[in-house]
Amino acid sequence: MPKSIATWHLCLQSRYQLYLAQADAQPTEAETAVWNQVNAVLEEAQAILAELQSYTGAGLEIREAIQNPNDLQLQEKAWNAVCPLVAKLKRFYEFSLRLENALRSLLEALTSPPYAPTQHLEREQALAKQFAEILHFTLSFDEFKMTNPAIQNDFSYYRRTISRNRINNLQLDAESDVNNEMANRMSLFYAEATPMLKTLSNATTKFVSENKTLPIEDTTDCLSTMACVCRVMLETPEYRSRFTNTETLLFCMRVMVGVIILYDHVHPVGAFAKTSKIDMKGCIKVLKDQPSNSTEGLLNALRYTTRHLNDDTTSKQIRALLQ
Repeated sequence: MPKSIATWHLCLQSRYQLYLAQADAQPTEAETAVWNQVNAVLEEAQAILAELQSYTGAGLEIREAIQNPNDLQLQEKAWNAVCPLVAKLKRFYEFSLRLENALRSLLEALTSPPYAPTQHLEREQALAKQFAEILHFTLSFDEFKMTNPAIQNDFSYYRRTISRNRINNLQLDAESDVNNEMANRMSLFYAEATPMLKTLSNATTKFVSENKTLPIEDTTDCLSTMACVCRVMLETPEYRSRFTNTETLLFCMRVMVGVIILYDHVHPVGAFAKTSKIDMKGCIKVLKDQPSNSTEGLLNALRYTTRHLNDDTTSKQIRALLQ
């Protein structure tokens, strides 16, 4: 049986289909060390999302300060409003580094010899579930970030204020928390439309390049199999009926889009080529079959954060589907 067909059959096995939807997958003894490391990160993830979702920014204070540059009281008010927000943005950035380390540990566990990636996903369902949860968090974070211009505005004002005061030889207390080097790194992070996804894409690409003895297919097969699982769960009424709420449905869609983007960054010809092991037409169609308010951000992620969509090897039909 060809490898791609074998993978497809694995995807359709009911005992395997459910791993993404199961909240109670427990780690085996062999998985425990990695599971504990990743779980500590995932426990913080919900608090990070809640903070980001409630992020309102200091737009009013900043506007008043800019409109009244000689009013020192308004300048101080704006600075005092922005500093705690920048401290939050720093926490989000630092969390992305911990998430990157967690992803690396999962990739090592889910691609290591002697098992094939599909065997890993079946044997180590608790780790596979954590991989899915990381992707769910990542797409959720980036969706909130993309729709909140206050983040960029606040940070830009913070950096301008620091630069202006440096020129005037004034030392600001907050600089000890977010110094110039940290501000530069944060600026690069938040300049991305999807900063968490970019972090994970870079981490996956780095993982492949640093593990030259590991066949690249071990990583890409792991990702394409997860994409296959998600798509089949979404498009098959028998599996779809097991989704108990909208959040579970979104979870599955975010994971599918996340692994597609990682695959597209890691695989030499990407996810959109005819030789790709991901059924891109099927994946896009299943997204488009959902209400647009829940999938537009995910479709935009495929449009703007993949590497190979505009390659000559991408069919016109797939490009048309994403227009």
